[in-house]
Amino acid sequence: MHSDYSVLAEGVTKRYGETQALDGLNLTVRRGTVYGLLGPNGAGKTTAVRILSTLTRMDSGRAVVAGYDVSAQPRQVRRRIGLTGQNAAVDEVLTARQNLVMFGRLFHLDSHRAKQRAEELLRQFNLEDVADARPKTFSGGMRRRLDLASSMILAPEVLFLDEPTTGLDPRGRIEVWEAVRRLAAEGTTVLLTTHYLDEADKLSDRIAVIDRGRTVIEDTPAGLKRAIGGDRIEVVVTDPADLPAAAKLLAEVSNGAEPQVDSDELRVHAPATDRVHAVAEVARRVQEAGIDVQDLGLRRPTLDEVFLQLTGHQADPNTSPSATATQEGARA
Repeated sequence: MHSDYSVLAEGVTKRYGETQALDGLNLTVRRGTVYGLLGPNGAGKTTAVRILSTLTRMDSGRAVVAGYDVSAQPRQVRRRIGLTGQNAAVDEVLTARQNLVMFGRLFHLDSHRAKQRAEELLRQFNLEDVADARPKTFSGGMRRRLDLASSMILAPEVLFLDEPTTGLDPRGRIEVWEAVRRLAAEGTTVLLTTHYLDEADKLSDRIAVIDRGRTVIEDTPAGLKRAIGGDRIEVVVTDPADLPAAAKLLAEVSNGAEPQVDSDELRVHAPATDRVHAVAEVARRVQEAGIDVQDLGLRRPTLDEVFLQLTGHQADPNTSPSATATQEGARA
């Protein structure tokens, strides 16, 4: 593997019974970057992480992590990675400090070094104020930060995060995002799976959208947003008779782009290249035209819209065997 890349997957396949979880997945993750795997439940994200972290064997293909072949050299891979699964793996009875010391000892650090490393991680993840509290009293974001800290006991070259913010409130998500950014800034390569478009956008240097076990598109966040249409300005009118006028107005503000009209919802929307200017201009013109509106604002494409445009079908909200085969958190 080229030294510039921490993770490489070529033609990786995996089948669970009749379900093809991965169908020739290809990934290239540059060293020291955050790489997002974006897709709905059942897309193959968790299966990909489990294969790359040596927890599941692939059926065919090749994968190299931190310079070592996943199939032929799993022990060398495990020594160089961290893994945080979908559920927190910390002990509820032990304090935050005791949890980290315990994980240090499990990773064969001596007692002094395990305590030293625990203190370093408590500072790194802003957990010093709750070091002697038990995780059962923590918020979701604090628990997740402790989980991330325990994954970093040996400062891994590559950290796998499987849907790290699922179930967290907005504050908890922001806390985890800040922790992930710090890890990447310190040189750790992070591969995270998510079904949140905004999460992949905010954290990732590059994003791979996967569907049915294959990569649909791989690009920077900016490139992906261009591919799926980016921000759109939306107007919801009160009177159906105002739909044509609202559509014409949006076309002018959007430099001639053809607006999409939903007659049932009384909704018109069009691409917005200059977000702030577009909102201000539409608001001014709507008022001048005397159009009564229920709502006016910017919106981003939903995951369903992304998949409809990129794959030609809606994202399946139901979790398939490829995602449910191992829902429990794990740590390499």
